[in-house]
Amino acid sequence: MRAERPHFLKGGFSRYLGLSGRLLLLTALFVMVADVLIYVPSVANFRLTWLNDRLAAAQIAALVLDAAPDQNPSGELEMRILSGVGAKAIAIRGGGRRSLLAAGDMPTEVGKTVDLRSVTWAQSIRDAFALMLHPPSHPIRVIGSGMGVEFVEMLLDTKPLRHAMLIFSRNILLVSLFVSGLTACLLYLALQWGIVRPVRRLTGNIAEFSSNPEDASRVIRPSGRADEIGLAEQALARMETALADELRQKRRLAELGLAVSKINHELRNMLTTAQLLTDRLDRVNDERVQRIAPRLVATLGRAIAFCEATLAYGRATERLPQRRMLPLAPLVADLAHLTDLAPERGIVFEQDVAEELMIDADPDQLSRILVNLVRNAVQALSQAGAFEGEPRVTVSAWREGDTVLIDVKDNGPGIPGRLRAGLFTPFQGSAQKGGSGLGLAITAELVQLHGGTISLAESNTGTCFRVRIPDRQGS
Repeated sequence: MRAERPHFLKGGFSRYLGLSGRLLLLTALFVMVADVLIYVPSVANFRLTWLNDRLAAAQIAALVLDAAPDQNPSGELEMRILSGVGAKAIAIRGGGRRSLLAAGDMPTEVGKTVDLRSVTWAQSIRDAFALMLHPPSHPIRVIGSGMGVEFVEMLLDTKPLRHAMLIFSRNILLVSLFVSGLTACLLYLALQWGIVRPVRRLTGNIAEFSSNPEDASRVIRPSGRADEIGLAEQALARMETALADELRQKRRLAELGLAVSKINHELRNMLTTAQLLTDRLDRVNDERVQRIAPRLVATLGRAIAFCEATLAYGRATERLPQRRMLPLAPLVADLAHLTDLAPERGIVFEQDVAEELMIDADPDQLSRILVNLVRNAVQALSQAGAFEGEPRVTVSAWREGDTVLIDVKDNGPGIPGRLRAGLFTPFQGSAQKGGSGLGLAITAELVQLHGGTISLAESNTGTCFRVRIPDRQGS
């Protein structure tokens, strides 16, 4: 059966105990446990001390009587001696003879024999608790070593001993409760001052900062402590400062982006109107107009395309990939027609992909990734030509463990060093004349949606982009 939690931990009680309250309860509990560990041997030692004291008193009384001139003490005297010692009978053996003091008839049965000459701690603890919980109904026989004698023996009623042990236990309990309460209160105050209050300050600042993270005045001010809480305050201050700056920057960029989108929209409309007007220049017979018009139309077309790409990038949100295992070779083979973008250059398309190579990807998004990379390579070769030999675009792929690697390489002039840092940043990664710089940014986003990476691989000539697409976990 499942063990149920105590009722005081169920419901809402534990929710009302803060950190300091829980520390207080735990401290009191630990102090009580320590007191119990102290009490157990203490009560056993109290019992042994009590019995040894009675044995010593019994031996002294017996020796005094033995040395008295009157060797036959009266019964009244024996009763007074035995009552003072708290024994029913006392026997001492030494010097080859045995002395006995008894009041009335000797008991016919003893409840237990306790030999203090060979007692162990474990046995003493066990006997002490047995006496308090289940006292014997008959007197006990106690044997111990004496001074100058072989042993001292006496019969004792257990009621006085049990009563004394209960009083001792009560006193220990009261002292333990006082010490536990005092220790718990002192520790509570120390923790409240040294830990709980600073932690509450941290949590309160986090809650206040989260309500308006762009407000720099809400950033926590470190107290200058040199402990872990001080380090946490410093780290939180750095994090909140960086987050506030980042959010303010993003808000300004969002506002700027909205303004640019509106301007871009109106600019596209004006450029479209201008392009329509330039179409009429074809009817003008002026030679200079005929020479300038095509370039003007082409420039307007690139401007319109740039505006449309900017609007599309700001508006589009890529869906999550619908991944499945599919062969990669047919997707790569479909890229060969992209060389028709520059038929006059005679660009050669090559592929090195095994027919059995499978990849875990969204086919549409993977096709867009490869199309963007191959089209960029074709456009680079069409504008700048090949570095050596005939212009060539090569797509190769292979598997390493649970990851498929795809290289798209050309033998063009390569990417200038000044563009490498922002290669996958929107509007910054284009090395082509009239390019928007959005193709590689979109490609990188699609690759990241697959949990992969895209990078510029080392290549002796030209440009080589390497795409890593890992399999889904558990696929």
